[in-house]
Amino acid sequence: MSAYTRLLLACFGLFSLIGCTEPHQDSNIRSRGFVYCGQDTPTTFNPQLTDGGLTADTLASQIFDRLLVLDPVSHQPLPSLARSWTISDDGLEYTFSLRKGIEFQSTEWFKPSRQLNAQDVVFSFKRIIEPEHPYHKVSGGRYPWFESQGFNKLIKDITLIDSHTVTFTLTRPDNAFLSNLATSYAIILSQEYAQQLLKAGTLNQLDMKPIGTGPFYLSQYIPNDLIRLKRHWGYWQGAAPMEQVVFDISSRGTGTLAKLLSQECDVLSSPVASQLPVISDNDEFELLAQTGMNVAFIALNNDRPTLKDIRVRKAINLAINRENLLNSVYYGTGTKAKSILPPMSWAYNHDSKALDYDPAKALALLKEAGYDKSLHLKMWVSLEPRPYNPSPRKTAELIQADLNAVGIQLSIYNQEAFHRMDQSDIAESDLLLTGWIADNGDPDNFLRPLLSCSARHAGLNVANWCNVGFDNLLELASRTNKLDQRVNYYHLAQDILDTEVPIIPLAHGVHFQVHHQSLGGLQMSPFGTRSFSSVYRSE
Repeated sequence: MSAYTRLLLACFGLFSLIGCTEPHQDSNIRSRGFVYCGQDTPTTFNPQLTDGGLTADTLASQIFDRLLVLDPVSHQPLPSLARSWTISDDGLEYTFSLRKGIEFQSTEWFKPSRQLNAQDVVFSFKRIIEPEHPYHKVSGGRYPWFESQGFNKLIKDITLIDSHTVTFTLTRPDNAFLSNLATSYAIILSQEYAQQLLKAGTLNQLDMKPIGTGPFYLSQYIPNDLIRLKRHWGYWQGAAPMEQVVFDISSRGTGTLAKLLSQECDVLSSPVASQLPVISDNDEFELLAQTGMNVAFIALNNDRPTLKDIRVRKAINLAINRENLLNSVYYGTGTKAKSILPPMSWAYNHDSKALDYDPAKALALLKEAGYDKSLHLKMWVSLEPRPYNPSPRKTAELIQADLNAVGIQLSIYNQEAFHRMDQSDIAESDLLLTGWIADNGDPDNFLRPLLSCSARHAGLNVANWCNVGFDNLLELASRTNKLDQRVNYYHLAQDILDTEVPIIPLAHGVHFQVHHQSLGGLQMSPFGTRSFSSVYRSE
């Protein structure tokens, strides 16, 4: 299904939420809530169907809950909807005991008659793994993050033990399983709501007019303008102090920084690095920084004939001046990337022999490969600033200059936002400037979704690279409980990446967020935006 078709379906499913005559700014928002500025227009409100963006990074934590959450410091799974769990001795069965008294959101389109129970958990995950499930093919039938993890092959069965107990049976041990259930993609939906929609023949509404157990529910959506969330009074951890949160997703008029300074916005996520001095010098705002589990990189399309030559891939890597990128794009806030894993990862290989900046060697390799006169390549670039790359356009231009210096003519193709599942526009590109924000602290969360063979089939592995030896190392690392063995397997996997160069790591960014000083309770996480359930206004 094309991106255009999916957008039409999304807009149709959300039509009843659209208020065409309501003014964009509500003078009472500041007294009853706050305005969050930036990011893209979603085509779905169900993160199961996405590979990132506003829905997965920010909205999911407001509308939905998961069985587990991640500790922002230790990165270890903590209880959420599941109050406890047990693991069988063979590592194949995970049994979760659910909390009681969890209320689903009540909206104009759905009034729940019961609280959350194990049926909702079974429904939420069987939809993903069972092709014959009545909801599996709804909204396109693709679950990119789960597909990249090989989730349908990992889960043998999901069994309802009693009303508040559910067991996941795996086909093999997987040390990352609990962490994966704590990601923003592993949300719990309402089976009762789904059954109501099935009877009415309006299945698409499950993803377009969501029902969850989170602190806020979707109240209004105006594409390319705003998303309004309202307080869920029955939230199991206590009703949020804020009555509403409005996401300003408009692109008209002034930029996001101007909106912040004029108090049209209260919160700005991922400001451009060059804006930080202006923000820091203003006493009305507080700037938060979070060392990110992220990486900016260039994916080299290994399906392109020129890039099948490893000498060309290595030459491109050697031609890029990362120090220049850090100074000119990140303004000293980033870290040079030697690996796809960030230095804060426990599996990071500090002894990596990855190639570094050496334009003379790049020229020699290109000559050896028969491209000493001129090589023409195309690079696709998403212009949306992200924590791993605060200025993609400038990054692309600097890379263009670096490659030109070694005789590679690079044409840049820009697009406002990037969705890995829709590769129709980038299939003919040679290079793709992109990045990744980890969903949990396990190294597998970088390596498998971006570079495994299963991720290539799922569409997340945009380098179109598949290496059986690399996949086998990830498999071995997921099965052993000995940390030293896991570290060794991940180091060997990184050695393969250093040798084969399917992607070119550029930098690890710092995630910045700025908010008006009257707001309190905003929290950051290495894995994306946390719940706004504790945010309050002090004035």
